[in-house]
Amino acid sequence: MNKAKFMSADAAAAMIKDNDTVVISGNGAGMISAEEILAAIEKRFLETGHPSGMTLVHSLGLGDRGTLGTNRFAHEGMVKKLIAAHFTWSLRMQQLIREEKVEAYCFPGGAIQHLLREIGAGRPGLFTHSGLDTFVDPRHDGGRCNAISKDSLVELLCIDGREVLHYKPFKVDVAIIRGTYADARGNISPEEEAIDMDIHSLALAAHNSGGIVLAQVRQVVEAGSLHPRNVRIPGIMIDAIVQHPEQQQFYGQQYDNTISGKRRAHLDEAKADIPARLERRIIARRAALELKPGLSLNFGFGMPGGIFGVIAEKGIGDQLWMSVEQGVHNGRMLDDALFGAARNADAILPSIEQFDYYSGGGIDIAFLGMGESDEQGNVNVSHLGGSLIGPGGFIEIAQNAKKVVFCGTFDAGGSQVDLRNGRLFISRPGKVRKFVDRVERITFSGGFAKRQKQEVLYITERAVFKLTPGGVALTEVAPGIDVERDVLPHMSFVPRMEDVKLMPAEAFA
Repeated sequence: MNKAKFMSADAAAAMIKDNDTVVISGNGAGMISAEEILAAIEKRFLETGHPSGMTLVHSLGLGDRGTLGTNRFAHEGMVKKLIAAHFTWSLRMQQLIREEKVEAYCFPGGAIQHLLREIGAGRPGLFTHSGLDTFVDPRHDGGRCNAISKDSLVELLCIDGREVLHYKPFKVDVAIIRGTYADARGNISPEEEAIDMDIHSLALAAHNSGGIVLAQVRQVVEAGSLHPRNVRIPGIMIDAIVQHPEQQQFYGQQYDNTISGKRRAHLDEAKADIPARLERRIIARRAALELKPGLSLNFGFGMPGGIFGVIAEKGIGDQLWMSVEQGVHNGRMLDDALFGAARNADAILPSIEQFDYYSGGGIDIAFLGMGESDEQGNVNVSHLGGSLIGPGGFIEIAQNAKKVVFCGTFDAGGSQVDLRNGRLFISRPGKVRKFVDRVERITFSGGFAKRQKQEVLYITERAVFKLTPGGVALTEVAPGIDVERDVLPHMSFVPRMEDVKLMPAEAFA
């Protein structure tokens, strides 16, 4: 029995109705994003005004900060409600949210993926600790991101004496997913993609909600020619297949099977990608000193990505177990827009299974970005400068790792630093303080971390701080830095300072 129909992207787009709830998969610069179908939906809306009033759901951010990915939905009237974890890649959607032309609800990436799995399984939503004491908690904002967002999509419950959040289920009308191959029976394999992401949980949610599943693939092959182990979504769950021979692994880049895992690349350690920017290089080198052989590690998007180059330079990758939320384990991790993929990975799992690992406490040390922090040890990476950034997988990782190392510059907005003979000099302080009285939104709760007895560090280019039972303490300063001149005047609170040492010289190599 062949359920799936093979059709053009325009025909697939025509299957979506006004007010449908549409879930899409993808990450960063086009990874596993069904761009041809998304383009057809945008074209249809601009020509006809339909489909309009959609609810759009996605777990991790996808786009190019311009016209691709979720930017294709960023037209007034096209989307009524947005439920997502990451917004960085769509400046246009961020603008619509600021202008209150779209309702916006921001939840942890793993929570969205797990909720879709629960919806697909017919269970009464997701019950989890992920998001407690953060802006997602109903005692704070309940994930609402602007004044027109009124719905209560998450509630606080107590089960067996334990606080949990209940993310409420909803009906999924359309899932849009991508693979590399489809066979004539509609089976979908993502075997040459950089990541698998959450395509199965999306398809499951739509199919079992009575909705439809639209799949884009690079090539259609004969029935029986796909290895059963490579089939991620069985054909019974697929309603329409769009073949797009020009499909790319990333935006503007053809398929590289050393990234998909089908081949092994010869990697030259001498070409390790050490960050060029001085502050990022110092932070990466200092953070790398926390590495110990045999530990399970996670790396977040942004500043922590610079640590990959230090690991490659030192040639210690085989002594560590590294992973990122997109599902990749080990290998030469890629950075910036390609964050989430790797060459020569040991394993590429569905990201929903990766979040299971994180949520259960499988990470020894997580290296994460830091937008701003306060004297309670709270960190904000999700709402900065009036823009909704979103946490991506940050919340599940930060709340559950045994040790968290936040990485970020000491200040922002024009800061200029120089390194001379191993000593750091602040030529010009930044205009924006990052150590503030109170963070704009809580993406990481210092109070929650204390109750969990997590070890928490905050590493900057000029100083290192640690979360203690009494609050944030200054523990290290860079050689050449005067605390009274270069640190305290540029903070909105005074940290504890019982035992302040010099940052290791190796960080300034």
